[in-house]
Amino acid sequence: MTQNTKQFEKSVLVLGGTGFIGYHAVLEFLKKGYAITILSLPPLPKKGLFPPEVSIRLADLNTLSDEAVVELMQGHSAALFAAGADDRITPKKPAYDFFYKANVESSVRFFKLAKKAGITRGVILSSYFLFFDRTWPELKLSAHHPYIRSRKEQAKEAIAFSKPELDLMILELPYIFGSMPGRKPLWCPLITYIQSFPVLLYPKGGTNMITVEHVAEAIVGAVEYGKGGEHYTIGDKNMSWKAFLKKLSRCLGKEKRVVSLPNFLVTIATVLLKLKHKLQGREGGLDPVAFTKVQTAQTFFDPDSSRSVLRYGSGGLDDAFKKTVEACVKKE
Repeated sequence: MTQNTKQFEKSVLVLGGTGFIGYHAVLEFLKKGYAITILSLPPLPKKGLFPPEVSIRLADLNTLSDEAVVELMQGHSAALFAAGADDRITPKKPAYDFFYKANVESSVRFFKLAKKAGITRGVILSSYFLFFDRTWPELKLSAHHPYIRSRKEQAKEAIAFSKPELDLMILELPYIFGSMPGRKPLWCPLITYIQSFPVLLYPKGGTNMITVEHVAEAIVGAVEYGKGGEHYTIGDKNMSWKAFLKKLSRCLGKEKRVVSLPNFLVTIATVLLKLKHKLQGREGGLDPVAFTKVQTAQTFFDPDSSRSVLRYGSGGLDDAFKKTVEACVKKE
C-alpha cells in the first residue's frame, strides 16, 4: 500500500466542523490519526480552535460551485454532514419549505458531489425523532412536524442515490451535553430559567441523554465500522425531566423543587405558542400542540445495539452537565 493510499483512507471532510458537534468530531478524528478538512460558515468562533494541521475553508456550501466543492473533497475517503437546520428554528410559513432546503437539498447535493469526488464513506447527523417516528407510528410524527418530515426525507433521498459506491449512515442523535470554545450551549435559556425561579415548572416525561464526546466517538465509529444505508440511534442514559432539572440546579449550587405540570396545562401553553406563531406568519419545525405528546412522554430507548456496532463509550453525563452550565453562566 502506498503512502498516498494510506492518506486517502484516513482523511475526512467535515461540513459544519466549527459547530458544537462538528468541533468534537474533528477532535476525535484527530485522535484516530485522520487528515481533516473543514468546510464551515465564517467566522471561526475562536482563534486557534484547531491545530495547524487541520485545513479550514470558511464558506457557505450553498454559494460554492459544484466544481469548487468537488475540488475541495478530492483526496478524502469520508465526509461528515454536521450542518443543516434544527428544530429550534421557527421560520416563515410554510416551515417545510425551509427545512427541506436546509436539510434535504443541501445534504443530497453534498453527498452527490462527495460521490463524484470519490468519497466512499459518509455520515449524516440527524435526530432521534426518526426513531420514534418508526416506533410510535400512531403519533404520525413526520406528518405533523415539518422538521421531522425533513429529516425523514433527508435520509430517504440521500441513501437512495448513495449506493453502491458510497456507504452512507444516518446517526439519530438525542439530547447532547458539553461545551466548546467560543460558542454558548443551546441550553442557556433553560439555565436562565432555572436561575430565575425558586420552583421549576416542567412537563412530565423524560428522554435519553449523552455527552458530546461520546457522540463524536459514534461519528468516527460510523466511518470505521458502520454499514451503508443503516440508521443508528445514538444515546446513553434515560432520565426523567425532573431528575435532569435537579442535576442542572445542583450544578448552579442550588437545590430547586421541580413540579411536573399536568399535561392539559402544557397543552394550553402550546396552543398559545402556536397562536403566537400564526399571528407572526411563522410555523415551528415541531408543531407545539402535537409535540406535547412527545414532550410529556418518556422518549427512552436502549442504545446498546448502536453502541455495539459503532463502539462509542458511555457515562460522564454529570461532568457534561457541569461543563454545559459553566459555559452558559460564564461572562465573555
